[in-house]
Amino acid sequence: MNKKFIYLTLMIGILMTACGSVSTTVGPLESTNSSIVEPVRIRIAVLPLIDTLPMYVADQEGIFVAHNLNVEFIPVASAPERDQILQAGQADATVNEILSDMFFNKNGIQMQVVRYAHMASKKSAHFFILASANSGFQSLEDLKNVEIGISQGTIIEYVTDRLLQANGFSSDEIKTLSVPKMPDRMALLASGELKAGVLPDPLAALSVQQGAVIILDDSQYPTFGASVISFSKKFIDQNPATISEFLAAIEEATKELNLNSEKYANILSDKQLVPATLLGTYIVPEFPTAGITSEAEWNDALSWAKENGLLTENISYAESVNASFLP
Repeated sequence: MNKKFIYLTLMIGILMTACGSVSTTVGPLESTNSSIVEPVRIRIAVLPLIDTLPMYVADQEGIFVAHNLNVEFIPVASAPERDQILQAGQADATVNEILSDMFFNKNGIQMQVVRYAHMASKKSAHFFILASANSGFQSLEDLKNVEIGISQGTIIEYVTDRLLQANGFSSDEIKTLSVPKMPDRMALLASGELKAGVLPDPLAALSVQQGAVIILDDSQYPTFGASVISFSKKFIDQNPATISEFLAAIEEATKELNLNSEKYANILSDKQLVPATLLGTYIVPEFPTAGITSEAEWNDALSWAKENGLLTENISYAESVNASFLP
């Protein structure tokens, strides 16, 4: 009996030890595996615009990583190239304007605005109506019935019309000339072949450095030229939590940028967001915190697009602008 008792006692001890070892090994492994969430890749088509600076700050400071985001920047050289990449599904998001989203959505909702990217403020304008140095122009009155260089059917033309109308110009007094490429517009202004033209910051600052005169800017009308962050509707539907984390990261980066803008001079140079001759003197503008296009802003741009024959149908604000992910 003693031998059987000893044998049973040993077997029970071995089994208890084995069970204990399994328990302590499996538990932590299960816990560790369940906490691992692979980040969703976000492909962002980016033009070399100052509007993209908060995104690059979030990347450089590790804010995207802290929010478990895998962000890939896809550089593009023009708005048409950007839109082609988005249309082909080769990018998930971009910085654009609400007019661009309207054009995307005219045959069905493809893109949604999720946040402002950049806009003018009372301290720093975003778009400028400039006169050439040898035009002799000094006031708004000088621009009446004068051809102003713009890119047709874009935010540039919309801003030009709205700024001049807000300052008393009739439609008959506004004359424009299509000069689609901004470098061409700058060159024609500098040579005097173009008496007036419209440029965004910081190209406007470079043009002023070359002798152009600022006649009017959008510092009193910040929403006219506001840029936005837009995502494809497909990506939003599939990854809503990722959108929330992305916007939380942008908010964090924006606040850091607004507090310590001088810290990010390397990004201005590395990403070619500012012309080389302005580096060292360029003042980074303040970027907007969480906010999104209002229905009134959307409807005004839509009305302008229809008046100019760019769109024939209404594009739904409710389906094109999604404020639900703002932090």
